[in-house]
Amino acid sequence: MTKTGKKLYYHFTSDTLRDGKPLPKVGKWIQVKGAIVPCKNGLHASEHPFDALQYAPACMLHLVELGGEVVEHGTPVDKVAARKRKIVASIDTTDLCRTFARRCALDVLHLWPTAPQIVKDYLSTGDESLGDAAWDAARAVAWDDAGDAAGAAGAAARDAAWAAARGTAWYAVRAAAGDAEMDKYRQWFKEMVDQAFESKEQGTNKQTPLKLNL
Repeated sequence: MTKTGKKLYYHFTSDTLRDGKPLPKVGKWIQVKGAIVPCKNGLHASEHPFDALQYAPACMLHLVELGGEVVEHGTPVDKVAARKRKIVASIDTTDLCRTFARRCALDVLHLWPTAPQIVKDYLSTGDESLGDAAWDAARAVAWDDAGDAAGAAGAAARDAAWAAARGTAWYAVRAAAGDAEMDKYRQWFKEMVDQAFESKEQGTNKQTPLKLNL
């Protein structure tokens, strides 16, 4: 993503940095000393928000600019480590990630034909008052031999629903996605994230529950 001609990356944090230090103010550069080695020393970020999601410790997502030495990690590359980093904009993606998890689970729910109604209701509405009951129902089926009647595909759909009921987006994706679906889910997540940042920039970033079609 670019803004004002600068290449921007995505980086998830909690309310603090991973070392416990407060998040820097928007526009303030932070930097590290020593050799830049991904996963060991450096300020990390990903070119794609879906790649950043797998490393997310929590749901605060930042658009960041990097400076100085930048070292790539992974084959294919899923993150980089840099000498310098500054936050350009931030959003809380808690609701977004829950919606994304539900969307992925719904995408494969047809593979679990015996899914309990409470699970269907939660995934389609996002009503958090149903979340615990939906998670319990999916877990109960997981321990029931009959829950394997639909085979591996049904079990994957069940696990995706289970993860979605707990709002754990990355695990819902991993359960739901085969190789063919992963690119689709990557695109879904990027569209949702970019729309959220655009809404914030326009001053219309109020998040509302999203009802998904079942």
